[in-house]
Amino acid sequence: MATETDSAGTEKIESSDIPKGTLAAVKSFLADHGNSANVVIQPVGRCGTRLTMVGADGVLGDQVVASHAVARAIVDGLDELTEAEWDRELVSSVNPARGHYEKMAGWVARQKKFPKARNQAIV
Repeated sequence: MATETDSAGTEKIESSDIPKGTLAAVKSFLADHGNSANVVIQPVGRCGTRLTMVGADGVLGDQVVASHAVARAIVDGLDELTEAEWDRELVSSVNPARGHYEKMAGWVARQKKFPKARNQAIV
């Protein structure tokens, strides 16, 4: 990757360094969900940085990129993306797609029998 560091010490990313698949996925998400989205940039450790997008219709989407600098370049390069934080207004605008909870729960969603709560006597 051809990166440079400016005088402020921040890493600059060239547009050729942004993964084409990631950029295409973000543009596709924007086209499918109202041509605008709020985006929250979140570091996820060694994996890189997650871009969590909330479309104009409230649907969630995300992409993981190699670094914070790449995430920043994507957000800065697309006028349709507005950087945001997880505040009350953004959280209340989210409208998860049908089946989202089951998908995120994984194997737990398919369980028919659950163990009794250990603190049942307290309640």
